[in-house]
Amino acid sequence: MRTILVVAEHRRGELRPISLELITAAQGLRQADDKVVVALIGSKADALVPAVSVAGVDEVVTVKVASEEFDPDIFEAAVAQLIEEKKPAVVLLAHSVDSLGYAPTLARQRNFGFSTDVFKLEWDGEGLVATRAGYNQKVNVEVEFPGKTCVVLTVRGSVFKPPEGAASPAVSALDLTSKSSRSTNLDYVEASGAGDVDITTAEFILSIGRGIAEEDNVEQFRELADTMGATLCCSRPIADAGWLPKSRQVGQSGKVVGACKLYLALGISGSIQHMAGMKHVPTIVAVNTDPGASIFTIAKYGIVGDIFEIGEELRNQLAAQPLDG
Repeated sequence: MRTILVVAEHRRGELRPISLELITAAQGLRQADDKVVVALIGSKADALVPAVSVAGVDEVVTVKVASEEFDPDIFEAAVAQLIEEKKPAVVLLAHSVDSLGYAPTLARQRNFGFSTDVFKLEWDGEGLVATRAGYNQKVNVEVEFPGKTCVVLTVRGSVFKPPEGAASPAVSALDLTSKSSRSTNLDYVEASGAGDVDITTAEFILSIGRGIAEEDNVEQFRELADTMGATLCCSRPIADAGWLPKSRQVGQSGKVVGACKLYLALGISGSIQHMAGMKHVPTIVAVNTDPGASIFTIAKYGIVGDIFEIGEELRNQLAAQPLDG
């Protein structure tokens, strides 16, 4: 029997969606008598037990620590203690700024197997295989961990769907309030873009790429998106240039738009990394001047044309016959 340990992530008293996705990832690894254990680390971890009591969870461990906010030193010590006690074969963490603050050190100091930004994981015989992107998102790499009794993985968000159904897992407690940190938290400051729209929950997205040519053209597509009732997103070059915030970027190095039903791609050629964030959308409409653009290989509807002309025509059509509701 193996144990799969999921370390839930929460912020300001609320469970982050990635935590439930990690549970689904754990369920995918589960075989026969394997056990899924979810750890909640925090000064008020008890309050989040109902949120992680979902199908597929066998045990919830609340780890009480002194710090109210996330602290990498304390989380590293807490997860190390959990690994010592539970002896998991796999530890699943969110691929987030929090986890990356302590996971690499945890794995290095204790000689665990380690990989980041994993979007697929499976057993190959008795060995674990984790899939992640490599070479600047151009290829997928299968990572193996020979000889490692414990493997720590950070898992990409918006890849696994949250589990459905509630459960009544066993609940245990661990008191680590004696653990101290090298730093002292003075205040909590929201990260830039944290108050922006969550594009992973958007059902209709209008996304722009290099084809918009220059920053001054962003505003007309923002207005078009608002008129159509769509969420404005972008490919990586637009975010890298600072024309739209990183929180709006779709792709492997951005976000996977898991809830999207209609994706309108304007001036996006369709790099591998971008398509990984939206290729699962049931209805993709692509507009590009290049008939050989990769985006057309996954689009349900494709238009070889100028995005500015198409945008203008959409505005005219909407002005003549506005969308209901």
